Amino acid sequence: MLPARREALTLHTADGLELVGDIALPADRAPEATLICVHPLPTHGGMMDSHIFRKAAWRLPALANMAVLRFNTRGTESQQGRSQGEFDHGVGERFDVAAAVEYAEFAELPRVWLLGWSFGTDLTLKYGLEPGVEGAILLSPPLRYSKEEDLERWADDGRPLLALIPEQDDYLQYPEAKRRFAAVPQAEVEEIDKGGHLWVGKAEEALDRIVARILPEHAPLPTTWDGPMERGDTSAYANKTVAAFGGFLPKPDRD
Repeated sequence: MLPARREALTLHTADGLELVGDIALPADRAPEATLICVHPLPTHGGMMDSHIFRKAAWRLPALANMAVLRFNTRGTESQQGRSQGEFDHGVGERFDVAAAVEYAEFAELPRVWLLGWSFGTDLTLKYGLEPGVEGAILLSPPLRYSKEEDLERWADDGRPLLALIPEQDDYLQYPEAKRRFAAVPQAEVEEIDKGGHLWVGKAEEALDRIVARILPEHAPLPTTWDGPMERGDTSAYANKTVAAFGGFLPKPDRD
């Protein structure tokens, strides 16, 4: 874990819930941009500690001068604790996304981007067009809870949208993703060679592409570090491989 200023957070939603979260900031300077991480499906293992988000929080403040804000949506539990409420199938979670964006605004964090993964991409597409959000990056979007009208709103708004589609994704693969995201003229759709929905072995590529889109002057990320380091605890996930790697959606129907 690379150096950063780390702080546990409690986010407050408009419908009265407290959500568990944390923020990692560059150790000795102001951040140049901010990621708000919106995690995979909590009923199938997704949480704020899903591995790409954990690695983003542990590395990007030092390597890319980014702030990284993570949180558990309602009813979701991780090593940091359990957020109040219960999973609401992508409905009440609109207040969770809004609470995270509101925190970033009040904290005067710069250049806020949403980073959704799987279920988190649906929340991003449905609820991410908040004031102060500069754009969004989608990892493995299944387009399961989000609808055509959500894509239309992004098209009309014009804010940047980058969709990263693993070649071997279980839910939405590149040809179909290109067709579906054609509804958003400004959307960039990129295929990840040999990648899968959980991004196992592809976290570094994910982080490189994220940084290249938002702060290209910091990409590609360094692959070595000769400064101080801290120890991060992942022991809580030693016997929860699916949870630690992000969680599956329910298997798609196959004809």
